[in-house]
Amino acid sequence: MSVYVLTGAAGFIGSVVAAEMLRQGHTVFGVDNLNHVYDVRVKEHRLQALLPQENFHFIRDDINDRDFIARLAAVVPAADAVINLAAIAGVRASTTDPWSYLNTNTLGNLNMLEYARHQRVPKFILASTSSLYGNEGKPPHAETASTEHPLAPYAASKKGAEAFAYAYHHLYGIDVTVLRYFTVYGPAGRPDMVMFRFCQWIAEGKPVTITGDGEQSRGFTYVDDIARGTLLALKPVGFDVFNLGGHEVITINQLLHKLEYLLGKKGNITYIPTHPADVFENVADVTKARRELGWEPQVSLDEGLKRLVDWYLANRAWAKDVETP
Repeated sequence: MSVYVLTGAAGFIGSVVAAEMLRQGHTVFGVDNLNHVYDVRVKEHRLQALLPQENFHFIRDDINDRDFIARLAAVVPAADAVINLAAIAGVRASTTDPWSYLNTNTLGNLNMLEYARHQRVPKFILASTSSLYGNEGKPPHAETASTEHPLAPYAASKKGAEAFAYAYHHLYGIDVTVLRYFTVYGPAGRPDMVMFRFCQWIAEGKPVTITGDGEQSRGFTYVDDIARGTLLALKPVGFDVFNLGGHEVITINQLLHKLEYLLGKKGNITYIPTHPADVFENVADVTKARRELGWEPQVSLDEGLKRLVDWYLANRAWAKDVETP
């Protein structure tokens, strides 16, 4: 079995990736600083399922800190791969605090690449974002689409991370897979994303705020499918970029109606102006991941939404109070 360093282990995708690696019998050193970018109760909830497992070793630390490279090396002198899922996400929030995004998403990734270089870790996976594609071209976006005009600091910080990853592949021979995640959803998701917010707002009778006219479209993919794709990306590729996600495309208004049906309640809807950092369509071309990674989403949108709503209702006692900015 393999030894993996996984950053962002208490994150939405990271916690599911960790659970799947543990299920396969691997050893996981999970790194997270449990910051308060969003309600930390959600991160603690995810960790509860991981901490009791024998092969999971939790390291509470900050990848932004250059000294973390040495601290990690002392605990994990050798690993089969680094999976860097630690990030501060969120397009709109990045316009008010771009420094945090640069520090975690770009500098933090550089620190993990330095760890991989010095410890001779052969494989590196970087979680990137579909936000790099911006509003250029016509969706669905393939990996060859332009990423030259990011619309927000979040996308810019991830473009910097991708550039550092390529440089370290070129200079030091690290095998690197970059994964551009599209819209991911599922139980215990980020409370700043539309799925969690709509679910809570409708269930609790709170105002439901929709940016724009709600006719913007997103391609949604269930988190378990994304986790499987992430592990398939551990194969040797030299340096390559893959889109993951976006296999069922609906508008935000259609999503709202599906959640209203599942919750048995109508939302109290208010429409507000669009944000200049938002894109109207966000849809992936995943032909390459299907062909070269053998990745195929398995969970339908209707089934995934049901699982999300079931999770929310089962955890409603505390989830109803989670801040949904």
